[in-house]
Amino acid sequence: MSFFAILCALLIEQVRPLASRNPVYGGVLAWTRWTSRNFDAGKPHHGWVAWALAVFVPTLMTLGIHWLLVFTLGLPFAVLWSIAVLYVTLGFRQFSHHFTDIRDALDEGDEPLARSLLAHWQGVDAADLPRSEIVRHVIEHSVIAAHRHVFGVLAWFSILAALGLGPAGAAFYRMSEFVSRYWTHKNGAAIQPSSVSVQRAAERAWHAIDWLPARITALGFAVVGSFEEAIDCWRNDARRFPSENDGVILAATSGAVNVRLGGGALSPIPVADPLPRAQAGDSMGGGRTDSGSTPGREPEPGHLRSVVGLVWRSVVMWMVLLALLTLARLLG
Repeated sequence: MSFFAILCALLIEQVRPLASRNPVYGGVLAWTRWTSRNFDAGKPHHGWVAWALAVFVPTLMTLGIHWLLVFTLGLPFAVLWSIAVLYVTLGFRQFSHHFTDIRDALDEGDEPLARSLLAHWQGVDAADLPRSEIVRHVIEHSVIAAHRHVFGVLAWFSILAALGLGPAGAAFYRMSEFVSRYWTHKNGAAIQPSSVSVQRAAERAWHAIDWLPARITALGFAVVGSFEEAIDCWRNDARRFPSENDGVILAATSGAVNVRLGGGALSPIPVADPLPRAQAGDSMGGGRTDSGSTPGREPEPGHLRSVVGLVWRSVVMWMVLLALLTLARLLG
Protein backbone atom coordinates (compact mmCIF):
# COMPACT_ATOMS: atom_id res chain seq x y z
CA MET A 1 0.00 0.00 0.00
CA SER A 2 3.02 2.29 0.01
CA PHE A 3 2.36 3.36 -3.58
CA PHE A 4 -1.20 4.49 -2.84
CA ALA A 5 -0.14 6.35 0.31
CA ILE A 6 2.62 8.23 -1.52
CA LEU A 7 0.42 9.03 -4.51
CA CYS A 8 -2.39 10.39 -2.34
CA ALA A 9 -0.01 12.44 -0.20
CA LEU A 10 1.63 14.01 -3.26
CA LEU A 11 -1.73 14.84 -4.84
CA ILE A 12 -3.11 16.36 -1.63
CA GLU A 13 0.08 18.35 -1.13
CA GLN A 14 -0.17 19.78 -4.64
CA VAL A 15 -3.78 20.85 -4.13
CA ARG A 16 -3.45 22.09 -0.54
CA PRO A 17 0.17 22.59 0.52
CA LEU A 18 0.96 22.56 4.21
CA ALA A 19 1.60 26.01 5.65
CA SER A 20 5.05 26.67 7.03
CA ARG A 21 3.47 27.64 10.35
CA ASN A 22 1.29 24.77 11.54
CA PRO A 23 0.69 22.82 14.77
CA VAL A 24 2.73 19.80 13.65
CA TYR A 25 5.86 21.81 12.89
CA GLY A 26 5.30 23.83 16.05
CA GLY A 27 5.13 20.65 18.12
CA VAL A 28 8.28 19.25 16.52
CA LEU A 29 10.12 22.51 17.19
CA ALA A 30 8.96 22.58 20.81
CA TRP A 31 10.02 18.95 21.32
CA THR A 32 13.44 19.52 19.79
CA ARG A 33 13.95 22.60 21.93
CA TRP A 34 12.96 20.65 25.06
CA THR A 35 15.39 17.80 24.39
CA SER A 36 18.33 20.13 23.77
CA ARG A 37 17.46 22.31 26.77
CA ASN A 38 17.25 19.35 29.16
CA PHE A 39 19.88 16.93 27.81
CA ASP A 40 22.49 19.06 26.04
CA ALA A 41 25.07 19.25 28.84
CA GLY A 42 28.06 19.59 26.52
CA LYS A 43 29.49 16.06 26.80
CA PRO A 44 29.65 13.72 23.76
CA HIS A 45 27.29 11.16 25.29
CA HIS A 46 24.84 13.92 26.17
CA GLY A 47 24.76 14.89 22.51
CA TRP A 48 23.80 11.35 21.50
CA VAL A 49 21.16 11.13 24.23
CA ALA A 50 19.57 14.39 23.09
CA TRP A 51 19.67 13.29 19.44
CA ALA A 52 18.19 9.85 20.19
CA LEU A 53 15.33 11.34 22.19
CA ALA A 54 14.61 14.05 19.62
CA VAL A 55 14.50 11.60 16.71
CA PHE A 56 13.35 8.25 18.08
CA VAL A 57 10.47 9.37 20.28
CA PRO A 58 8.47 10.89 17.36
CA THR A 59 9.46 7.93 15.17
CA LEU A 60 8.28 5.38 17.72
CA MET A 61 5.06 7.32 18.27
CA THR A 62 4.42 7.22 14.53
CA LEU A 63 5.10 3.48 14.46
CA GLY A 64 2.96 2.84 17.56
CA ILE A 65 -0.07 4.60 16.07
CA HIS A 66 0.39 2.63 12.83
CA TRP A 67 0.41 -0.72 14.62
CA LEU A 68 -2.52 0.31 16.82
CA LEU A 69 -4.58 1.14 13.74
CA VAL A 70 -3.58 -2.08 11.98
CA PHE A 71 -4.59 -4.31 14.91
CA THR A 72 -7.74 -2.42 15.92
CA LEU A 73 -9.38 -0.65 12.98
CA GLY A 74 -7.69 -2.42 10.10
CA LEU A 75 -5.31 -1.73 7.23
CA PRO A 76 -7.39 1.02 5.50
CA PHE A 77 -7.09 3.26 8.57
CA ALA A 78 -3.36 2.52 8.77
CA VAL A 79 -3.05 3.65 5.14
CA LEU A 80 -4.85 6.89 6.02
CA TRP A 81 -2.33 7.40 8.84
CA SER A 82 0.54 6.85 6.37
CA ILE A 83 -0.99 9.44 4.04
CA ALA A 84 -1.25 11.93 6.92
CA VAL A 85 2.37 11.36 7.96
CA LEU A 86 3.60 11.66 4.37
CA TYR A 87 1.59 14.84 3.90
CA VAL A 88 3.54 16.61 6.66
CA THR A 89 6.93 15.11 5.80
CA LEU A 90 6.98 14.96 2.00
CA GLY A 91 6.24 17.47 -0.72
CA PHE A 92 7.49 19.92 -3.31
CA ARG A 93 5.34 22.80 -2.13
CA GLN A 94 7.36 23.14 1.06
CA PHE A 95 10.13 24.83 -0.93
CA SER A 96 9.07 25.16 -4.59
CA HIS A 97 7.56 28.65 -4.18
CA HIS A 98 11.08 30.03 -3.65
CA PHE A 99 12.27 28.39 -6.85
CA THR A 100 9.24 29.55 -8.86
CA ASP A 101 9.47 33.16 -7.70
CA ILE A 102 13.18 33.42 -8.56
CA ARG A 103 12.68 31.72 -11.94
CA ASP A 104 9.84 34.10 -12.80
CA ALA A 105 11.96 37.09 -11.81
CA LEU A 106 14.80 35.91 -14.06
CA ASP A 107 12.40 35.27 -16.95
CA GLU A 108 11.18 38.86 -16.62
CA GLY A 109 14.75 40.17 -16.52
CA ASP A 110 14.41 41.45 -12.96
CA GLU A 111 17.77 40.36 -11.59
CA PRO A 112 17.64 42.62 -8.49
CA LEU A 113 14.40 40.91 -7.44
CA ALA A 114 15.93 37.50 -8.10
CA ARG A 115 18.93 38.38 -5.91
CA SER A 116 16.63 39.65 -3.16
CA LEU A 117 14.51 36.48 -3.26
CA LEU A 118 17.59 34.26 -3.14
CA ALA A 119 19.01 36.25 -0.22
CA HIS A 120 15.71 35.94 1.66
CA TRP A 121 15.41 32.21 0.95
CA GLN A 122 18.92 31.19 1.98
CA GLY A 123 19.89 34.01 4.33
CA VAL A 124 22.91 35.03 2.23
CA ASP A 125 24.36 38.17 0.75
CA ALA A 126 23.53 37.98 -2.98
CA ALA A 127 23.78 41.70 -3.77
CA ASP A 128 26.65 41.41 -6.28
CA LEU A 129 25.77 38.03 -7.76
CA PRO A 130 25.85 37.83 -11.59
CA ARG A 131 22.97 36.19 -13.46
CA SER A 132 24.72 32.87 -14.04
CA GLU A 133 25.62 32.57 -10.35
CA ILE A 134 22.03 33.28 -9.33
CA VAL A 135 20.94 30.37 -11.52
CA ARG A 136 23.70 28.13 -10.15
CA HIS A 137 22.78 28.73 -6.53
CA VAL A 138 19.08 28.29 -7.23
CA ILE A 139 19.76 24.95 -8.94
CA GLU A 140 21.97 23.71 -6.11
CA HIS A 141 19.61 24.71 -3.31
CA SER A 142 16.53 23.44 -5.17
CA VAL A 143 18.01 20.05 -6.00
CA ILE A 144 19.11 19.48 -2.41
CA ALA A 145 15.70 20.63 -1.16
CA ALA A 146 13.97 18.24 -3.59
CA HIS A 147 16.11 15.41 -2.26
CA ARG A 148 15.46 16.15 1.40
CA HIS A 149 11.76 16.92 1.05
CA VAL A 150 10.86 14.26 -1.51
CA PHE A 151 13.35 11.59 -2.56
CA GLY A 152 14.99 11.00 0.83
CA VAL A 153 11.59 10.72 2.50
CA LEU A 154 10.42 8.32 -0.23
CA ALA A 155 13.49 6.15 0.22
CA TRP A 156 13.22 5.72 3.99
CA PHE A 157 9.42 5.40 3.91
CA SER A 158 9.52 2.71 1.23
CA ILE A 159 12.30 0.69 2.91
CA LEU A 160 10.72 0.62 6.37
CA ALA A 161 7.18 0.20 5.03
CA ALA A 162 8.35 -2.93 3.21
CA LEU A 163 9.49 -4.24 6.61
CA GLY A 164 6.05 -3.63 8.10
CA LEU A 165 6.97 -0.42 9.94
CA GLY A 166 4.44 1.80 8.19
CA PRO A 167 5.31 5.50 7.89
CA ALA A 168 8.03 5.35 10.56
CA GLY A 169 10.74 5.80 7.92
CA ALA A 170 9.31 9.12 6.76
CA ALA A 171 9.19 10.47 10.31
CA PHE A 172 12.69 9.14 11.07
CA TYR A 173 14.25 10.79 8.01
CA ARG A 174 12.57 14.16 8.42
CA MET A 175 13.29 14.32 12.15
CA SER A 176 16.95 13.45 11.55
CA GLU A 177 17.24 16.17 8.93
CA PHE A 178 15.40 18.75 11.00
CA VAL A 179 17.35 18.09 14.20
CA SER A 180 20.68 18.43 12.37
CA ARG A 181 19.60 21.66 10.70
CA TYR A 182 17.94 23.10 13.80
CA TRP A 183 20.88 22.59 16.11
CA THR A 184 23.22 24.12 13.55
CA HIS A 185 20.96 27.18 13.37
CA LYS A 186 20.61 27.25 17.14
CA ASN A 187 24.39 27.55 17.43
CA GLY A 188 23.94 31.16 16.27
CA ALA A 189 21.21 31.97 18.79
CA ALA A 190 21.95 34.65 21.34
CA ILE A 191 20.43 32.64 24.21
CA GLN A 192 21.50 29.08 25.04
CA PRO A 193 23.23 28.06 21.79
CA SER A 194 23.62 24.36 21.07
CA SER A 195 26.84 22.70 22.17
CA VAL A 196 29.49 21.28 19.85
CA SER A 197 28.72 17.76 21.11
CA VAL A 198 25.06 17.82 20.16
CA GLN A 199 25.88 19.36 16.77
CA ARG A 200 28.47 16.67 16.03
CA ALA A 201 26.12 13.88 17.08
CA ALA A 202 23.35 15.21 14.85
CA GLU A 203 25.75 15.78 11.94
CA ARG A 204 27.28 12.30 12.12
CA ALA A 205 23.89 10.63 12.42
CA TRP A 206 22.48 12.65 9.53
CA HIS A 207 25.43 11.75 7.30
CA ALA A 208 24.87 8.04 7.92
CA ILE A 209 21.09 8.25 7.52
CA ASP A 210 21.29 10.23 4.28
CA TRP A 211 24.08 8.13 2.72
CA LEU A 212 21.84 5.65 0.89
CA PRO A 213 19.00 8.06 -0.06
CA ALA A 214 21.52 10.49 -1.57
CA ARG A 215 22.84 7.79 -3.88
CA ILE A 216 19.34 6.65 -4.77
CA THR A 217 18.48 10.23 -5.76
CA ALA A 218 21.68 10.58 -7.78
CA LEU A 219 21.01 7.28 -9.56
CA GLY A 220 17.49 8.41 -10.41
CA PHE A 221 18.80 11.66 -11.92
CA ALA A 222 21.32 9.69 -13.95
CA VAL A 223 18.68 7.30 -15.31
CA VAL A 224 16.26 10.04 -16.41
CA GLY A 225 19.02 12.42 -17.54
CA SER A 226 22.27 11.92 -19.46
CA PHE A 227 23.32 8.67 -17.83
CA GLU A 228 26.98 8.41 -18.83
CA GLU A 229 27.71 12.07 -18.14
CA ALA A 230 25.93 11.94 -14.77
CA ILE A 231 27.81 8.83 -13.63
CA ASP A 232 31.12 10.22 -14.85
CA CYS A 233 30.56 13.51 -13.01
CA TRP A 234 29.42 11.60 -9.93
CA ARG A 235 32.62 9.55 -9.94
CA ASN A 236 35.03 12.40 -10.64
CA ASP A 237 33.51 15.58 -9.21
CA ALA A 238 31.42 14.70 -6.14
CA ARG A 239 34.42 15.45 -3.93
CA ARG A 240 34.40 19.07 -5.04
CA PHE A 241 31.56 19.74 -2.63
CA PRO A 242 32.08 19.94 1.15
CA SER A 243 29.27 17.51 1.97
CA GLU A 244 29.85 14.01 0.61
CA ASN A 245 26.16 13.16 0.28
CA ASP A 246 25.14 16.51 -1.20
CA GLY A 247 28.15 16.34 -3.51
CA VAL A 248 26.95 13.05 -5.00
CA ILE A 249 23.55 14.57 -5.80
CA LEU A 250 24.92 17.84 -7.19
CA ALA A 251 27.57 16.12 -9.31
CA ALA A 252 24.96 13.76 -10.79
CA THR A 253 22.69 16.74 -11.48
CA SER A 254 25.52 18.59 -13.18
CA GLY A 255 26.20 15.71 -15.54
CA ALA A 256 22.53 14.87 -16.12
CA VAL A 257 21.65 18.34 -17.47
CA ASN A 258 25.16 19.48 -18.54
CA VAL A 259 25.43 22.50 -16.23
CA ARG A 260 28.35 23.81 -14.20
CA LEU A 261 27.77 23.56 -10.47
CA GLY A 262 30.00 24.31 -7.49
CA GLY A 263 32.28 27.24 -6.91
CA GLY A 264 32.32 30.22 -4.60
CA ALA A 265 30.12 30.30 -1.52
CA LEU A 266 27.92 33.16 -0.39
CA SER A 267 28.34 34.91 2.94
CA PRO A 268 25.51 34.39 5.42
CA ILE A 269 23.52 37.38 6.63
CA PRO A 270 23.64 37.60 10.44
CA VAL A 271 20.22 37.42 12.08
CA ALA A 272 19.21 38.04 15.67
CA ASP A 273 17.21 34.83 15.97
CA PRO A 274 17.96 32.11 13.40
CA LEU A 275 15.44 29.64 14.83
CA PRO A 276 12.41 30.70 12.75
CA ARG A 277 14.48 30.03 9.60
CA ALA A 278 15.21 26.52 10.80
CA GLN A 279 11.55 25.88 11.54
CA ALA A 280 10.58 27.10 8.08
CA GLY A 281 12.98 24.66 6.45
CA ASP A 282 15.59 27.11 5.22
CA SER A 283 19.17 25.99 4.93
CA MET A 284 22.14 27.52 6.67
CA GLY A 285 23.19 29.84 3.89
CA GLY A 286 26.87 30.40 3.17
CA GLY A 287 29.53 28.53 5.02
CA ARG A 288 30.56 26.35 2.08
CA THR A 289 34.10 25.93 0.84
CA ASP A 290 33.67 24.36 -2.56
CA SER A 291 36.90 23.32 -4.28
CA GLY A 292 36.26 24.24 -7.89
CA SER A 293 33.36 23.60 -10.24
CA THR A 294 32.08 20.64 -12.19
CA PRO A 295 32.36 20.56 -15.98
CA GLY A 296 29.39 21.73 -17.99
CA ARG A 297 27.76 24.73 -19.60
CA GLU A 298 27.53 28.07 -17.84
CA PRO A 299 24.26 28.16 -15.83
CA GLU A 300 21.44 30.02 -17.57
CA PRO A 301 17.69 30.33 -16.90
CA GLY A 302 16.94 27.54 -19.36
CA HIS A 303 18.70 25.12 -17.02
CA LEU A 304 16.07 25.82 -14.37
CA ARG A 305 13.43 24.27 -16.62
CA SER A 306 15.77 21.35 -17.31
CA VAL A 307 16.18 20.73 -13.59
CA VAL A 308 12.40 20.83 -13.05
CA GLY A 309 11.98 18.24 -15.80
CA LEU A 310 14.75 16.12 -14.31
CA VAL A 311 13.13 16.10 -10.87
CA TRP A 312 9.64 15.30 -12.13
CA ARG A 313 10.86 12.54 -14.44
CA SER A 314 12.68 11.03 -11.49
CA VAL A 315 9.50 11.18 -9.39
CA VAL A 316 7.54 9.46 -12.16
CA MET A 317 10.21 6.79 -12.52
CA TRP A 318 10.20 5.91 -8.82
CA MET A 319 6.41 5.98 -8.69
CA VAL A 320 6.21 3.59 -11.64
CA LEU A 321 8.74 1.32 -9.95
CA LEU A 322 6.74 1.36 -6.71
CA ALA A 323 3.54 0.66 -8.66
CA LEU A 324 5.12 -2.36 -10.35
CA LEU A 325 6.39 -3.68 -7.02
CA THR A 326 2.95 -3.19 -5.47
CA LEU A 327 1.28 -4.96 -8.38
CA ALA A 328 3.74 -7.84 -8.17
CA ARG A 329 3.07 -8.16 -4.46
CA LEU A 330 -0.70 -8.19 -4.98
CA LEU A 331 -0.49 -10.76 -7.75
CA GLY A 332 2.12 -12.90 -6.03
